[in-house]
Amino acid sequence: MLNAFQDAINLLAHLNEGVIGIVLVSLQVSLTALFFGTLLGLPIGALLATEQFKGKKTIIVTLNTLMGVPTVIVGVLIYLLLSRTGPLGAWGWLFTVKGMILAQILLTTPLIAALSRQILEDSWKIHRDSFLSLRLPAISRYKWLIWDCRFSLTIAILAGLARAISEVGAVMIVGGNIDHSTRTMTTAIALETSKGDLPLALALGIVLLAIVLIANIITFVVRQIAEYRYG
Repeated sequence: MLNAFQDAINLLAHLNEGVIGIVLVSLQVSLTALFFGTLLGLPIGALLATEQFKGKKTIIVTLNTLMGVPTVIVGVLIYLLLSRTGPLGAWGWLFTVKGMILAQILLTTPLIAALSRQILEDSWKIHRDSFLSLRLPAISRYKWLIWDCRFSLTIAILAGLARAISEVGAVMIVGGNIDHSTRTMTTAIALETSKGDLPLALALGIVLLAIVLIANIITFVVRQIAEYRYG
């Protein structure tokens, strides 16, 4: 076991091309999915936090359910959509990075929307009367609320990143785990462990943990700075 760790450190120290390629694919897929998931999730969260309409509770329950849906189910659904006989088969996205991004967008959006709704709802209760007296349009209210809660919303975005970068099932099914193409850190760890290549699996695991740790540190620092400056 100690030898496996030593070999893993050597792979990282020598910037192994295979490791770097897998890490870059993972970051490309996860960060792109997080970007679009945030663009979609925050407005949905703001809408649910501030507006009253028929079916609102149903949507909230659905989002909360989707937060915990097994990723393999999302993978199978996207696979069916993108397969040659599926409605989106003409796109040619199956076993591509684009298909993997689409799958992860569907995983991150409900999570970010549900968490941001809870955060924005608390702010809305405080500022509701002011907004109504100013008669601000809905889009202006959403923008102001999101900006006012921007530091707290980093928690929701960080959760979306963790959901995306640690996911295995959907990207395995939709991407096919193709070497030098659609292989991510999580799918590579699963594959290399089953093959007995523990050094590579451990090296990728160390990188994955480092990315999550760095993201948490950045979020913590941002919140500390915000509390110091704005109270």
